[in-house]
Amino acid sequence: MTVHSSQQQTTPFWRDERVIQRLSQAIVFVLVLSILYALYANMTKELDALGIPLSLEFLNYISSFDIGESLIEYSRESTYLQAYIVGVLNTIQVAILGIIFATVLGIIVGISRLSTNWLVRNLAIVYIEILRNIPLLVLLIFWYQGLFLKFPNVREAITFGPVFFSNRGVTLPWGNPTETYATYVGILGGGLVAAIIVAIILTQQGKRTGRMPLVTLWAFLTFLAVAVIGWFVLPQPPLTPNIPSLPEVGFNIEGGRTFSSEFMALLSGLVIYTSAFIGEVVRAGIQSVSKGQIEAARALGLSAFQSLRLVVFPQAMRVIVPPLTSQYLNLTKNSSLAIAIGYPDIVHVYGTIINQSGRAVEMTAIMMATYLTFSLLTSAFMNWYNKRIKLVER
Repeated sequence: MTVHSSQQQTTPFWRDERVIQRLSQAIVFVLVLSILYALYANMTKELDALGIPLSLEFLNYISSFDIGESLIEYSRESTYLQAYIVGVLNTIQVAILGIIFATVLGIIVGISRLSTNWLVRNLAIVYIEILRNIPLLVLLIFWYQGLFLKFPNVREAITFGPVFFSNRGVTLPWGNPTETYATYVGILGGGLVAAIIVAIILTQQGKRTGRMPLVTLWAFLTFLAVAVIGWFVLPQPPLTPNIPSLPEVGFNIEGGRTFSSEFMALLSGLVIYTSAFIGEVVRAGIQSVSKGQIEAARALGLSAFQSLRLVVFPQAMRVIVPPLTSQYLNLTKNSSLAIAIGYPDIVHVYGTIINQSGRAVEMTAIMMATYLTFSLLTSAFMNWYNKRIKLVER
Protein backbone atom coordinates (compact mmCIF):
# COMPACT_ATOMS: atom_id res chain seq x y z
CA MET A 1 0.00 0.00 0.00
CA THR A 2 1.45 3.40 -1.11
CA VAL A 3 0.96 6.43 1.09
CA HIS A 4 0.79 9.79 -0.75
CA SER A 5 1.92 12.79 1.30
CA SER A 6 -0.52 15.73 1.07
CA GLN A 7 1.80 18.05 2.85
CA GLN A 8 3.26 20.81 0.64
CA GLN A 9 6.36 22.60 1.76
CA THR A 10 6.27 26.35 1.20
CA THR A 11 9.14 28.85 1.37
CA PRO A 12 8.79 31.43 4.15
CA PHE A 13 8.15 34.91 2.74
CA TRP A 14 11.31 36.31 4.33
CA ARG A 15 13.33 33.84 2.23
CA ASP A 16 11.32 34.22 -1.00
CA GLU A 17 13.51 35.97 -3.61
CA ARG A 18 10.54 37.63 -5.29
CA VAL A 19 9.35 39.12 -2.01
CA ILE A 20 12.86 40.26 -1.09
CA GLN A 21 13.35 41.96 -4.50
CA ARG A 22 10.05 43.84 -4.34
CA LEU A 23 10.54 44.80 -0.71
CA SER A 24 14.06 46.13 -1.39
CA GLN A 25 12.78 48.16 -4.36
CA ALA A 26 10.00 49.62 -2.21
CA ILE A 27 12.48 50.56 0.52
CA VAL A 28 14.82 52.28 -1.98
CA PHE A 29 11.87 54.10 -3.55
CA VAL A 30 10.71 55.40 -0.16
CA LEU A 31 14.25 56.48 0.75
CA VAL A 32 14.66 58.39 -2.52
CA LEU A 33 11.30 60.12 -2.06
CA SER A 34 12.20 60.99 1.51
CA ILE A 35 15.50 62.55 0.49
CA LEU A 36 13.85 64.54 -2.31
CA TYR A 37 11.11 65.73 0.04
CA ALA A 38 13.69 66.77 2.66
CA LEU A 39 15.62 68.75 0.03
CA TYR A 40 12.45 70.37 -1.27
CA ALA A 41 11.23 71.25 2.23
CA ASN A 42 14.60 72.78 3.12
CA MET A 43 14.67 74.77 -0.13
CA THR A 44 11.15 76.17 0.32
CA LYS A 45 11.88 77.04 3.96
CA GLU A 46 15.01 79.02 3.03
CA LEU A 47 13.24 80.75 0.14
CA ASP A 48 10.34 81.73 2.40
CA ALA A 49 12.84 83.14 4.87
CA LEU A 50 14.29 85.28 2.06
CA GLY A 51 10.81 86.43 1.04
CA ILE A 52 10.86 84.79 -2.39
CA PRO A 53 8.53 81.76 -2.22
CA LEU A 54 8.32 79.47 -5.24
CA SER A 55 6.08 80.97 -7.90
CA LEU A 56 5.88 81.49 -11.66
CA GLU A 57 4.02 84.78 -11.45
CA PHE A 58 7.26 86.68 -12.09
CA LEU A 59 7.12 85.51 -15.75
CA ASN A 60 4.37 88.11 -16.31
CA TYR A 61 6.50 90.99 -15.02
CA ILE A 62 7.98 93.54 -17.43
CA SER A 63 11.47 92.51 -18.52
CA SER A 64 12.96 96.03 -18.96
CA PHE A 65 15.99 94.78 -20.90
CA ASP A 66 16.85 94.62 -24.59
CA ILE A 67 17.71 91.55 -26.65
CA GLY A 68 19.94 92.10 -29.65
CA GLU A 69 18.36 89.47 -31.91
CA SER A 70 14.78 88.25 -31.98
CA LEU A 71 12.64 86.21 -34.35
CA ILE A 72 9.45 87.65 -32.87
CA GLU A 73 8.37 91.09 -31.74
CA TYR A 74 10.12 92.05 -28.53
CA SER A 75 10.79 95.26 -26.62
CA ARG A 76 11.73 96.39 -23.14
CA GLU A 77 8.00 96.46 -22.31
CA SER A 78 7.66 92.73 -23.00
CA THR A 79 7.37 90.19 -20.18
CA TYR A 80 9.99 87.80 -18.86
CA LEU A 81 8.07 84.98 -20.53
CA GLN A 82 8.31 86.68 -23.93
CA ALA A 83 12.01 87.29 -23.35
CA TYR A 84 12.54 83.62 -22.57
CA ILE A 85 10.60 82.61 -25.70
CA VAL A 86 12.97 84.80 -27.72
CA GLY A 87 15.91 82.90 -26.24
CA VAL A 88 14.26 79.55 -26.97
CA LEU A 89 13.58 80.48 -30.61
CA ASN A 90 17.16 81.73 -31.05
CA THR A 91 18.46 78.41 -29.71
CA ILE A 92 16.11 76.42 -31.95
CA GLN A 93 17.24 78.43 -34.97
CA VAL A 94 20.91 77.68 -34.30
CA ALA A 95 20.22 74.02 -33.48
CA ILE A 96 18.19 73.25 -36.61
CA LEU A 97 20.52 75.06 -39.02
CA GLY A 98 23.54 73.60 -37.24
CA ILE A 99 22.23 70.03 -37.50
CA ILE A 100 21.50 70.42 -41.22
CA PHE A 101 24.84 71.96 -42.18
CA ALA A 102 26.89 69.76 -39.82
CA THR A 103 25.27 66.63 -41.30
CA VAL A 104 26.04 67.66 -44.88
CA LEU A 105 29.61 68.68 -44.07
CA GLY A 106 30.15 65.61 -41.87
CA ILE A 107 29.06 63.24 -44.64
CA ILE A 108 31.44 64.94 -47.08
CA VAL A 109 34.31 64.73 -44.57
CA GLY A 110 33.53 61.11 -43.70
CA ILE A 111 33.50 60.01 -47.33
CA SER A 112 36.64 62.05 -48.03
CA ARG A 113 38.31 60.24 -45.12
CA LEU A 114 38.04 57.03 -47.16
CA SER A 115 38.96 58.56 -50.52
CA THR A 116 41.62 56.90 -52.66
CA ASN A 117 42.99 60.36 -53.45
CA TRP A 118 45.98 60.95 -51.15
CA LEU A 119 45.46 64.70 -50.81
CA VAL A 120 41.70 64.53 -50.16
CA ARG A 121 42.10 61.69 -47.65
CA ASN A 122 44.84 63.41 -45.65
CA LEU A 123 43.10 66.78 -45.66
CA ALA A 124 40.06 65.07 -44.14
CA ILE A 125 42.26 63.38 -41.53
CA VAL A 126 43.90 66.68 -40.56
CA TYR A 127 40.50 68.40 -40.40
CA ILE A 128 39.08 65.71 -38.10
CA GLU A 129 42.09 65.38 -35.82
CA ILE A 130 42.50 69.13 -35.28
CA LEU A 131 38.85 69.93 -34.59
CA ARG A 132 38.18 66.91 -32.37
CA ASN A 133 41.05 67.90 -30.09
CA ILE A 134 40.19 71.58 -29.59
CA PRO A 135 37.74 72.56 -26.80
CA LEU A 136 34.60 73.98 -28.38
CA LEU A 137 34.62 77.05 -26.12
CA VAL A 138 38.15 77.94 -27.27
CA LEU A 139 37.15 77.40 -30.89
CA LEU A 140 34.08 79.66 -30.59
CA ILE A 141 36.02 82.49 -28.95
CA PHE A 142 38.79 82.24 -31.53
CA TRP A 143 36.30 82.03 -34.40
CA TYR A 144 34.40 85.06 -33.10
CA GLN A 145 37.28 87.34 -32.15
CA GLY A 146 39.80 86.11 -34.69
CA LEU A 147 37.56 86.01 -37.77
CA PHE A 148 34.18 87.73 -37.64
CA LEU A 149 35.23 90.73 -35.55
CA LYS A 150 38.26 91.20 -37.81
CA PHE A 151 36.14 91.88 -40.87
CA PRO A 152 36.31 95.52 -42.00
CA ASN A 153 33.72 98.09 -40.95
CA VAL A 154 30.48 98.53 -42.87
CA ARG A 155 31.75 101.20 -45.27
CA GLU A 156 34.67 98.95 -46.27
CA ALA A 157 32.71 95.69 -46.23
CA ILE A 158 33.92 92.74 -48.29
CA THR A 159 31.43 92.06 -51.08
CA PHE A 160 30.72 88.94 -53.09
CA GLY A 161 27.99 90.10 -55.43
CA PRO A 162 25.00 91.04 -53.24
CA VAL A 163 26.56 89.45 -50.11
CA PHE A 164 28.37 91.73 -47.64
CA PHE A 165 30.85 90.71 -44.92
CA SER A 166 31.56 93.26 -42.20
CA ASN A 167 32.25 93.35 -38.48
CA ARG A 168 28.49 93.75 -38.04
CA GLY A 169 27.91 90.32 -39.56
CA VAL A 170 26.92 88.82 -42.91
CA THR A 171 24.23 90.57 -44.97
CA LEU A 172 22.30 88.59 -47.59
CA PRO A 173 19.59 89.53 -50.10
CA TRP A 174 16.18 89.03 -48.55
CA GLY A 175 12.52 89.48 -49.38
CA ASN A 176 9.78 91.68 -47.98
CA PRO A 177 6.39 89.91 -47.65
CA THR A 178 3.44 91.25 -49.63
CA GLU A 179 -0.33 90.72 -49.32
CA THR A 180 -0.13 87.31 -51.03
CA TYR A 181 2.58 85.98 -48.71
CA ALA A 182 0.16 84.13 -46.41
CA THR A 183 -1.46 82.43 -49.42
CA TYR A 184 1.95 81.43 -50.73
CA VAL A 185 2.85 79.85 -47.39
CA GLY A 186 -0.27 77.68 -47.77
CA ILE A 187 0.86 76.71 -51.27
CA LEU A 188 4.27 75.73 -49.91
CA GLY A 189 2.50 73.56 -47.33
CA GLY A 190 0.65 71.84 -50.18
CA GLY A 191 3.96 71.39 -52.00
CA LEU A 192 5.44 69.74 -48.93
CA VAL A 193 2.51 67.31 -48.75
CA ALA A 194 2.88 66.55 -52.47
CA ALA A 195 6.62 65.91 -52.01
CA ILE A 196 5.93 63.48 -49.16
CA ILE A 197 3.36 61.62 -51.28
CA VAL A 198 5.82 61.36 -54.18
CA ALA A 199 8.53 60.07 -51.83
CA ILE A 200 6.19 57.39 -50.43
CA ILE A 201 5.08 56.28 -53.90
CA LEU A 202 8.64 56.08 -55.23
CA THR A 203 9.82 54.20 -52.13
CA GLN A 204 7.05 51.62 -52.48
CA GLN A 205 7.75 51.29 -56.20
CA GLY A 206 11.45 50.79 -55.51
CA LYS A 207 10.70 48.01 -53.02
CA ARG A 208 8.53 46.23 -55.63
CA THR A 209 10.92 46.59 -58.55
CA GLY A 210 14.19 46.36 -56.65
CA ARG A 211 15.44 49.56 -58.29
CA MET A 212 15.42 52.47 -55.88
CA PRO A 213 15.08 55.83 -57.67
CA LEU A 214 16.47 59.12 -56.37
CA VAL A 215 13.61 59.61 -53.93
CA THR A 216 14.98 62.74 -52.26
CA LEU A 217 15.73 64.40 -55.59
CA TRP A 218 12.27 63.75 -57.04
CA ALA A 219 10.56 64.83 -53.82
CA PHE A 220 12.56 68.06 -53.85
CA LEU A 221 11.77 68.67 -57.52
CA THR A 222 8.06 68.17 -56.76
CA PHE A 223 8.19 70.71 -53.97
CA LEU A 224 10.18 73.10 -56.16
CA ALA A 225 7.68 72.76 -59.03
CA VAL A 226 4.75 73.58 -56.74
CA ALA A 227 6.67 76.55 -55.28
CA VAL A 228 7.54 77.96 -58.72
CA ILE A 229 4.02 77.47 -60.14
CA GLY A 230 2.47 79.03 -57.04
CA TRP A 231 4.78 82.03 -57.33
CA PHE A 232 3.63 82.84 -60.86
CA VAL A 233 -0.03 81.93 -60.37
CA LEU A 234 -0.57 84.50 -57.64
CA PRO A 235 -1.68 87.96 -58.81
CA GLN A 236 1.21 89.53 -56.92
CA PRO A 237 4.61 88.04 -55.99
CA PRO A 238 4.58 86.97 -52.32
CA LEU A 239 7.94 88.62 -51.76
CA THR A 240 9.58 91.72 -53.13
CA PRO A 241 13.37 91.59 -53.41
CA ASN A 242 15.34 93.52 -50.82
CA ILE A 243 18.91 93.85 -52.07
CA PRO A 244 21.49 95.18 -49.59
CA SER A 245 23.69 98.13 -50.43
CA LEU A 246 26.41 100.16 -48.74
CA PRO A 247 25.07 103.11 -46.73
CA GLU A 248 25.43 106.65 -47.97
CA VAL A 249 24.88 107.93 -44.43
CA GLY A 250 25.32 106.03 -41.18
CA PHE A 251 27.02 102.78 -40.31
CA ASN A 252 24.44 100.10 -41.15
CA ILE A 253 24.07 98.29 -44.47
CA GLU A 254 20.81 99.28 -46.10
CA GLY A 255 18.38 96.53 -47.12
CA GLY A 256 18.77 92.77 -47.05
CA ARG A 257 18.95 90.63 -43.92
CA THR A 258 21.96 90.89 -41.62
CA PHE A 259 22.99 87.91 -39.55
CA SER A 260 25.06 89.17 -36.65
CA SER A 261 28.69 88.25 -36.08
CA GLU A 262 27.67 86.46 -32.88
CA PHE A 263 25.13 84.30 -34.70
CA MET A 264 27.47 83.48 -37.58
CA ALA A 265 30.37 82.68 -35.25
CA LEU A 266 28.21 80.37 -33.13
CA LEU A 267 26.57 78.62 -36.09
CA SER A 268 29.77 78.12 -38.11
CA GLY A 269 31.74 77.09 -35.01
CA LEU A 270 29.17 74.45 -34.03
CA VAL A 271 28.96 73.20 -37.62
CA ILE A 272 32.68 72.70 -38.23
CA TYR A 273 33.24 71.26 -34.73
CA THR A 274 30.35 68.77 -34.87
CA SER A 275 31.03 67.84 -38.50
CA ALA A 276 34.42 66.41 -37.46
CA PHE A 277 32.69 63.96 -35.10
CA ILE A 278 29.96 63.18 -37.65
CA GLY A 279 32.69 62.53 -40.22
CA GLU A 280 34.16 59.82 -38.01
CA VAL A 281 30.70 58.35 -37.45
CA VAL A 282 30.11 58.20 -41.22
CA ARG A 283 33.55 56.71 -41.81
CA ALA A 284 32.93 53.97 -39.24
CA GLY A 285 29.50 53.24 -40.69
CA ILE A 286 30.83 52.87 -44.23
CA GLN A 287 33.67 50.61 -43.08
CA SER A 288 31.17 48.40 -41.23
CA VAL A 289 29.81 47.26 -44.61
CA SER A 290 31.74 44.23 -45.83
CA LYS A 291 33.95 44.64 -48.87
CA GLY A 292 32.08 41.79 -50.54
CA GLN A 293 28.99 43.99 -50.77
CA ILE A 294 30.97 46.70 -52.58
CA GLU A 295 32.65 44.22 -54.89
CA ALA A 296 29.30 42.64 -55.73
CA ALA A 297 27.84 46.06 -56.55
CA ARG A 298 30.74 46.93 -58.83
CA ALA A 299 30.50 43.49 -60.47
CA LEU A 300 26.86 44.27 -61.34
CA GLY A 301 28.05 47.33 -63.24
CA LEU A 302 27.16 50.00 -60.68
CA SER A 303 29.34 53.07 -60.61
CA ALA A 304 31.17 54.13 -57.45
CA PHE A 305 28.45 56.70 -56.68
CA GLN A 306 25.65 54.20 -57.33
CA SER A 307 27.37 51.59 -55.15
CA LEU A 308 27.69 54.12 -52.34
CA ARG A 309 24.09 55.34 -52.64
CA LEU A 310 22.29 52.06 -53.29
CA VAL A 311 24.39 49.46 -51.47
CA VAL A 312 26.82 50.92 -48.95
CA PHE A 313 24.91 53.81 -47.37
CA PRO A 314 21.60 51.96 -46.78
CA GLN A 315 23.50 49.31 -44.82
CA ALA A 316 25.82 51.81 -43.10
CA MET A 317 22.90 53.90 -41.82
CA ARG A 318 22.05 51.19 -39.29
CA VAL A 319 25.44 51.86 -37.70
CA ILE A 320 25.50 55.61 -38.32
CA VAL A 321 22.12 56.69 -36.89
CA PRO A 322 22.56 55.83 -33.16
CA PRO A 323 25.84 57.77 -32.65
CA LEU A 324 24.57 60.45 -35.03
CA THR A 325 21.69 61.05 -32.61
CA SER A 326 24.21 61.71 -29.84
CA GLN A 327 25.99 64.28 -32.01
CA TYR A 328 22.70 66.09 -32.68
CA LEU A 329 21.99 66.20 -28.96
CA ASN A 330 25.51 67.45 -28.27
CA LEU A 331 25.19 70.22 -30.85
CA THR A 332 21.94 71.45 -29.32
CA LYS A 333 23.34 71.44 -25.79
CA ASN A 334 26.68 72.91 -26.88
CA SER A 335 24.81 75.92 -28.26
CA SER A 336 24.57 77.05 -24.62
CA LEU A 337 28.20 78.20 -25.00
CA ALA A 338 26.77 81.10 -27.02
CA ILE A 339 26.88 83.16 -23.84
CA ALA A 340 30.68 83.33 -24.23
CA ILE A 341 30.37 85.34 -27.46
CA GLY A 342 27.24 87.32 -26.61
CA TYR A 343 24.58 85.55 -28.68
CA PRO A 344 21.18 85.82 -26.91
CA ASP A 345 20.25 82.16 -26.55
CA ILE A 346 18.40 80.50 -23.66
CA VAL A 347 21.34 80.73 -21.25
CA HIS A 348 21.91 84.41 -22.01
CA VAL A 349 18.28 85.34 -21.37
CA TYR A 350 18.13 83.00 -18.38
CA GLY A 351 21.06 84.76 -16.71
CA THR A 352 19.59 88.21 -17.31
CA ILE A 353 16.21 87.22 -15.86
CA ILE A 354 17.86 85.75 -12.76
CA ASN A 355 19.94 88.90 -12.21
CA GLN A 356 16.82 91.06 -12.34
CA SER A 357 14.21 88.87 -10.63
CA GLY A 358 16.30 86.71 -8.29
CA ARG A 359 14.25 83.66 -9.35
CA ALA A 360 17.19 81.28 -9.77
CA VAL A 361 15.37 78.08 -8.76
CA GLU A 362 12.38 78.58 -11.04
CA MET A 363 14.43 79.73 -14.03
CA THR A 364 16.94 76.89 -13.66
CA ALA A 365 14.10 74.35 -13.55
CA ILE A 366 12.49 75.93 -16.63
CA MET A 367 15.77 75.91 -18.54
CA MET A 368 16.49 72.29 -17.62
CA ALA A 369 12.98 71.30 -18.73
CA THR A 370 13.51 73.16 -22.03
CA TYR A 371 16.76 71.37 -22.89
CA LEU A 372 15.21 68.07 -21.79
CA THR A 373 12.32 68.67 -24.19
CA PHE A 374 14.74 69.42 -27.04
CA SER A 375 16.65 66.20 -26.34
CA LEU A 376 13.56 64.01 -26.03
CA LEU A 377 12.04 65.33 -29.26
CA THR A 378 15.31 64.84 -31.16
CA SER A 379 15.74 61.33 -29.75
CA ALA A 380 12.13 60.42 -30.56
CA PHE A 381 12.51 61.48 -34.19
CA MET A 382 15.86 59.73 -34.63
CA ASN A 383 14.55 56.54 -32.97
CA TRP A 384 11.58 56.59 -35.35
CA TYR A 385 13.93 57.00 -38.31
CA ASN A 386 16.21 54.26 -36.99
CA LYS A 387 13.28 51.82 -36.87
CA ARG A 388 12.39 52.62 -40.47
CA ILE A 389 15.85 51.81 -41.82
CA LYS A 390 16.64 48.74 -39.74
CA LEU A 391 16.91 45.38 -41.47
CA VAL A 392 13.80 43.22 -41.30
CA GLU A 393 14.64 39.55 -40.94
CA ARG A 394 12.51 37.09 -42.87
